[in-house]
Amino acid sequence: VQLQAFGGGLVQPGGSLRLSCAASGRPVRNYNMGWFRQATGKEREFVAGIRWSGGSTYSADSEKGRMTTSRDSSKNTVYLQMNYLKPEDTAVYYCAAGPAGPYYRDSNSYTYWGQGTLVTVSS
Repeated sequence: VQLQAFGGGLVQPGGSLRLSCAASGRPVRNYNMGWFRQATGKEREFVAGIRWSGGSTYSADSEKGRMTTSRDSSKNTVYLQMNYLKPEDTAVYYCAAGPAGPYYRDSNSYTYWGQGTLVTVSS
């Protein structure tokens, strides 16, 4: 599975941004799709995830209500909608794919990773 994440950029505090992650190479219908981020000097952390089959979504407790994920099966693409962005949301955002299962918050459960897209929240 190849993952291509895009949509990052510079946004002002309080603004919104939507990231996209296009999957190719093989069907991902039996996969969990996850969004992670890594800020400079910090560990990679889970942001949101979606089970492709059925569409169940999950968000990090700290981000519930601000960051949501969705998918478009016709485009084999998942999205991360980010609202009310804060400077501390500045990070490289990664999408990942892994076998469907309960450990969607654990980066070790994901097999495939996109290249990352930088989100900078600053005035």
